[in-house]
Amino acid sequence: MNTKLTYKDSGVDIEAGNKAIDYIKPLAKETHRKEVISGVGGFSGLFKVPDGYKEPVLVASTDGVGTKLKLAFKLNKHETIGIDLVAMCVNDLICCSAEPLFFLDYFATGKLSPEQERDVIKGITSGCIESNCTLLGGETAELPGFYKNNEYDLAGFAVGIVEKSKIIDGKNIVPGDIILGIESSGLHSNGYSLAQKVFFDHAQWDINFIHSDLKKPIGELLLTPTFIYTKVIRSITEKFKIKGIANITGGGFTENIPRISPENTSCEIDLSSWQKPQIFKTIQKIGNIDTMEMLRTFNNGIGAVVITNEKHEKEIITEIQKSGYKGYKIGVVKGETKDKVTYKGDFNA
Repeated sequence: MNTKLTYKDSGVDIEAGNKAIDYIKPLAKETHRKEVISGVGGFSGLFKVPDGYKEPVLVASTDGVGTKLKLAFKLNKHETIGIDLVAMCVNDLICCSAEPLFFLDYFATGKLSPEQERDVIKGITSGCIESNCTLLGGETAELPGFYKNNEYDLAGFAVGIVEKSKIIDGKNIVPGDIILGIESSGLHSNGYSLAQKVFFDHAQWDINFIHSDLKKPIGELLLTPTFIYTKVIRSITEKFKIKGIANITGGGFTENIPRISPENTSCEIDLSSWQKPQIFKTIQKIGNIDTMEMLRTFNNGIGAVVITNEKHEKEIITEIQKSGYKGYKIGVVKGETKDKVTYKGDFNA
């Protein structure tokens, strides 16, 4: 046998990879902050620490978008999933009041489609611009036989910075403080395994099915990108004394608020204090899901919370609204109780 095998024969197309890089370079350049001192394509990205920090502390976060990817595959729409990837990382960074600096992505697929990756990177670029975060680099992995055709996986990595004296860590939260909620765009990127089981397995809806309560195709609604809270959180923390910030991701209120509240405190959430998006009501109704299961699985319309003294409640809510979001007082901090988070009011109000 004199046949000469190539890497392409094994399923890895170097030329397609080079084409993808050509797509990515100008997109990444759109996100560059002045601190960038390297271009895309090197072995690593170089980023200068911004001026003005006396005791700079670096903050890092990594995340993915989970089974929301399945919707992108089904609809063959890939741009918004990149926004989700950035949001999931930078929304965690800002919980300690960090300023996002740069972002890196990992894109893995069985057979590389430069056009598909370009669409994903377009979304990542949009997310980086929205959060003033540089797309500094990334990795594209072509793994033949590991992923199904036209499917891929994503991971994101973000680094931010905060002045040591301005770190928000929840240590100063005390009973009597209030909990303010900032609206979500929908499910964001959490609870999709349950949501898809409800709609596609249990109810057996098609991806394009339009329920009378929802007005839009279910696939389109579920693919709504995650809100990025960088600007609104920055505007609040610069003007008011904020004691705690929580990103309401996987685990809902039940798991995420205790991550920032001291041991001798608990939080009481008034479930009737904000308008629930219809998508959550429909998930609960169609799936016959218990309210407590909803609260520990989904954000239920609140994507982030801030905890502060009650003195500036109205001013902070006004600032949230100026940034383009709805804001609500959704609860109060209590003394220590058996459960770190308790609930009152009607979830379906």
